[in-house]
Amino acid sequence: MKKRQDYISWDEYFMGVALLSAKRSKDPATQVGACIVNDKNKIVGAGYNGFPIGCDDDEFPWDKQGDFLNTKYPYVCHAELNAILNNIGMDLKGCKIYTALFPCNECSKAIIQSGITEVIYLSDKYSGTDVSKAAKLMLDKAGVKHRKVEAKIDELLLSFNEADV
Repeated sequence: MKKRQDYISWDEYFMGVALLSAKRSKDPATQVGACIVNDKNKIVGAGYNGFPIGCDDDEFPWDKQGDFLNTKYPYVCHAELNAILNNIGMDLKGCKIYTALFPCNECSKAIIQSGITEVIYLSDKYSGTDVSKAAKLMLDKAGVKHRKVEAKIDELLLSFNEADV
């Protein structure tokens, strides 16, 4: 018997973990996940966008528009920052971060400061905005590589049916 040929690549696997992490987000508009991987292809951190621990997501606003303090923006912690903060307690120097959405300028600062050396993203839907331009400028100047994930698959179905195992 030969080995299976239709297995997923490392990029597809780790982006899948990031996308699965995004499913934990309670944000009604945008769900983003991130996964940090070391040079041995071991997951060392994961996160999704949501409010900080102790900030009840039923008491804080999820609105995107309106008075700043009545929107989610001053309160939400982005997936990339959560993945960095949720890491297993190791130095992240030389690690890669997989993220569903190209990181904002604030998360890019944290990525650079943590020592992560590569960003792999799925979507760059805010490309061209000032936030994205600032993020890319900082990442480039700091020598942090960034690239869009190269997936050979369009989707991956997960089944919780024990008969499928």
